[in-house]
Amino acid sequence: MQAQPQISMDADGLLELYRGMLVIRRFEELASTLYRDGEIPGFVHLCIGQEATAVGACFPLRRTDVITSTHRGHGHCLAKGLEPGPMLAELLGREGGTCRGRGGSMHIADPELGVFGANGIVAAGLPIAVGAATAARIRDEPSVVVAFFGDGAVAQGAFHEAVNLASLWRLPIVFFCENNHYAEFSSEADQQPVSLSTRAMGYGIDYMALPGNDVAVVATAMSEIVDRLRNGGGPILVEAETYRWHGHYEGDPERYRSREEVDEWITRDPLILAADRLLRCGVSRATLSEVEVAVDASLTAALTWARNSPEPDPATLLEEVVAPLDKARPAADMPAASIGRPAMPSAGLGEDEGTFRTMDAVRAALEHELETDPNVFLAGVDVGKGGNVFALTRGLHDRWPDRVRDTPISETAVIGLAVGAAMAGMRPVVELMYFDFIGVCFDQLLNQAAKLRFMTGGRATMGLTLRTQFGAGRSSGSQHSQSLEALLAHIPGLTVVMPSTPADTYGLLRSAIRDPNPVVFVENRLLYGQRGPKPPLDHLVPLRRGAIVRPGRDVTVVSVSRMVHEALAAAEILATEGIDVEVIDLRTVAPLDRSIVLKSLKRTSRLVVAHEAVTDFGIGAELAALAADEGFWYLDAPVRRVGALTAPAPYAPSLEKAWLPDRTTIIDTVREVVKN
Repeated sequence: MQAQPQISMDADGLLELYRGMLVIRRFEELASTLYRDGEIPGFVHLCIGQEATAVGACFPLRRTDVITSTHRGHGHCLAKGLEPGPMLAELLGREGGTCRGRGGSMHIADPELGVFGANGIVAAGLPIAVGAATAARIRDEPSVVVAFFGDGAVAQGAFHEAVNLASLWRLPIVFFCENNHYAEFSSEADQQPVSLSTRAMGYGIDYMALPGNDVAVVATAMSEIVDRLRNGGGPILVEAETYRWHGHYEGDPERYRSREEVDEWITRDPLILAADRLLRCGVSRATLSEVEVAVDASLTAALTWARNSPEPDPATLLEEVVAPLDKARPAADMPAASIGRPAMPSAGLGEDEGTFRTMDAVRAALEHELETDPNVFLAGVDVGKGGNVFALTRGLHDRWPDRVRDTPISETAVIGLAVGAAMAGMRPVVELMYFDFIGVCFDQLLNQAAKLRFMTGGRATMGLTLRTQFGAGRSSGSQHSQSLEALLAHIPGLTVVMPSTPADTYGLLRSAIRDPNPVVFVENRLLYGQRGPKPPLDHLVPLRRGAIVRPGRDVTVVSVSRMVHEALAAAEILATEGIDVEVIDLRTVAPLDRSIVLKSLKRTSRLVVAHEAVTDFGIGAELAALAADEGFWYLDAPVRRVGALTAPAPYAPSLEKAWLPDRTTIIDTVREVVKN
């Protein structure tokens, strides 16, 4: 535990701290009134009583430094420099809001100012903060990250994963706990079995306890901590004891604590403590009154401005769901010297100059983007020194040890790392070893990567790629065989790609890394050894577009990933029976290339969808709905779906064969369809 510093701040500095706290107090009091009067439509969580932690922690920060916040984040955002007017407009749901009315009270952000977002998910900001700190470390920038969280967040796995990774990499980050003694309705004593100081020792990082209501102490301590981090110091866990005067949310009946307890903490008002210190320093009461009058006037003007801001036009609803493709990185920005002439041994690349394997395509695409863009980095379990469990990244760590990083088995931290680094302007490529593991890090995809651009009104950059793999048919069992693309395809903001050939893998992966949106890139491990033509070095395949890989006139079979090859094999057999099958490779599952399917359906009048995932609620169901909705008058037969049976993937080969569709299933289904 570090000793608290001696305060050596002059009266001007103390007065600025006082003014910052007063802005937060008046803002929160105003928000409480606006909520009571029905002007704020959504949830509101106020930080009245906690002003000193926000102002003191942000006091030494620069514009280029980053904070992540919580659902109780108004004070943090104001202390980092956000203006009250746009923040009030955001609470009112107005177009002039910080996030154009898309985020609301719990999601205020301004990445350009280093505010990487308040967050409605407890502890979710901590892995994102790790990503921002990683970006600073890779770029060798003197930036510092402060990750705010409450004592209740300590129970989340995201807390452990984030602190553990930050300690391992010695990142410039302050984990700043505002311990207000309550996690929603539960007291600290009922939530935490050990102290934060004990936890800090377990992670091997420094710890400091601060009186969170004394802004001068917090600011002085944070100034010393931030200076140390700028000069190469590793992470620290700061615990500031404070208290929220209002309930967990506005309207909270507060049955879990006594009025006497609240009143006792009100006597420790951080504003009164700061005013008393200023008076002892010779600042007059008249000066304090002038500050109060000025702050009140500024908040009155801010509210008037916010109320005059128009409501968002419903026609703009979909504008910020995804970034326009003109924000993608250009294809020819730097020379690509190494592809085809690798600087390290590369299995398969040198054996035949005209072909290569899917596994070589993955490695070559990653190598190309690492070489041509210093903002690209790889991270994941065993992707560095181990070269990936399938040897896909072997040798890359030797060339880029700072940008090809092994992580602990911490999927939440890994995906959050990508989110934070993307917001910092980097282009992370992170690996999830098996598609089945998506469940342990789903929040960082569902609620962070997919939504942050929208919730920030387009302010957050989110160009990240998540690589993963799947593949049934080798007795990998129920937890290593699942095809879960439909789970992700249902989430607005995510792009889901599933290549089927080596050339497409190379071109699509390069496009994914350059894309300004979060892309989940799903490889089939049974295709890693498959050979195919090697494309030119500058080969790019556009995302969100399918391809006709076999023209036909009698029936359209739409497929993706390994099942494309089963569909092509089925088509060749059916051709001997006089049935001419058109095969479409979707390549991108979400968003769907609806146009290519409808145009093909118009030509053939029959549709079969084949995928490896279970049939129920899969992409086949979506395509069947598309055919019924927009292609109904083209249909001469019912749409049929081919997929796995609705059961977990079995282990025994005999059961797995019965469960998994193949070319025989497709053939039988097409024969039935063409009878109509």
